[in-house]
Amino acid sequence: MKTIRNRRDFLKKTSAAAMATMAMGAPLSGLLSSCQRTPQAMPTTADSVILLYMAGGMAHTETFDPKKYTPFRKGMESKEVLSTFPSIPTALDGIQFSEGLENIAQIIDRGTLIRSYVAADLGHILHTRHQYHWHTCYEPPQSVLVPHMGSWISKELGPLNPVIPAFINIGQRFTVGEGEELKAFHSAGFLGSEYGPFLIPDPTGGLDSVRPPVGMSTKRFESRNQLYERLISESAMGEFGSDYQKESLKRSMEQAYILLNSPEAKAFDLSQEPKEKYDAYNTGKFGLGCLMAKRLVEQGARFISVTTEYEPFFGWDTHENGHTRLVDMKKMIDAPIAQLIKDLDESGRLDRTMIILASEFSRDMLTEGRPDLKVKDQVEVPDIIEDMKNYGMHRHFTDGCSMLMFGGGVKRGHVYGKTADERPCKTIEKPIKIDSIHQTMYHALGIDPEKHYEIEKRPFYTTPDGLGKAELDLLT
Repeated sequence: MKTIRNRRDFLKKTSAAAMATMAMGAPLSGLLSSCQRTPQAMPTTADSVILLYMAGGMAHTETFDPKKYTPFRKGMESKEVLSTFPSIPTALDGIQFSEGLENIAQIIDRGTLIRSYVAADLGHILHTRHQYHWHTCYEPPQSVLVPHMGSWISKELGPLNPVIPAFINIGQRFTVGEGEELKAFHSAGFLGSEYGPFLIPDPTGGLDSVRPPVGMSTKRFESRNQLYERLISESAMGEFGSDYQKESLKRSMEQAYILLNSPEAKAFDLSQEPKEKYDAYNTGKFGLGCLMAKRLVEQGARFISVTTEYEPFFGWDTHENGHTRLVDMKKMIDAPIAQLIKDLDESGRLDRTMIILASEFSRDMLTEGRPDLKVKDQVEVPDIIEDMKNYGMHRHFTDGCSMLMFGGGVKRGHVYGKTADERPCKTIEKPIKIDSIHQTMYHALGIDPEKHYEIEKRPFYTTPDGLGKAELDLLT
């Protein structure tokens, strides 16, 4: 497969794939694989999934897998720096996190810590390419638009509550840099629009996502909805889309309309929460996204993604100021994530709700890519550090990443895998890749690994070629 070398090429190819998907014959029930096990043969441990996505590349050595701490001093050598934060104890004996994650450290005994995730080798590293791979399990580009993991779950399991969208995405805007590339994997692809994400860019305005704009009457909204349906029929979808795609789009619009008029719409209204609880989560958009995820799980959402949001050179995308940026990022995620776990555990919902915290790859001070397959450096790192902005993890590192998993059948108080204590801090025990992460999640939900659809005479499985295997050591 030819490697994509720039974002423009990636966007061009994924856009072409989207049109190809829309124009082709979409899957019908008769095209489902006949090789499926019955639900009775696949007991489930989870009903719902919450993905907490640290978009931009969260450094494992600065978060959940700390190494030797070296404080900043002018004139230090960059090769000295393994971790820029001291380590702190956790609820697990002998396991430490980085300073700034004290709340998550105290609830890690309720889940599993993975220290050996290995990201794919996709050539010159682009965040949206790796994010596409993480969320779909397929390496871009593809000849068809591949479904997001949330769409697979929505399609195969359906909603727990027919009013609440089965797949909800919270926190990511598409008006920021690389917005079009982000759209490429926020899609149900060939499964149809009704299985795509219900998008909430900002949880503070979550209720606005399920009601007409201020000043618009219900009658006027209905009129606009009818106009929208007519515009769709006259669009490229209406002209080139298959009957399946047209019906799927119509059903997605009907579902949104039902939600608009339902009592469950209040789940999107964070002002309904007691002030004490609201304040416990309120570290900004991400923290309130965690609060909304809790409320939506209580109302029967199947899959919810809450992201710190990817925007180039912001958040976890630490091309400079790695240390100072992470001080703020940790404040953003630490309290609300811990509160989410505690609230779901205390209500009894954690047992059936799988929570995954992940990022597309890690970061290192020196290595771009991985030690045995380095790629072109994208960040200039001086040999001698004189300025605080150069102190921290700035290069993309794919050979050792941390993840957290809780609930839904995940082991409690478990540590999986290990990375080296010295640079390169790469995986040295139990490497795990994205197809196993996906298949472990699907296994817990009871989705058969043999399930597939035939698209352009090619079988599409939940993981490429159906080869992904669940890592049962992560589950009880």
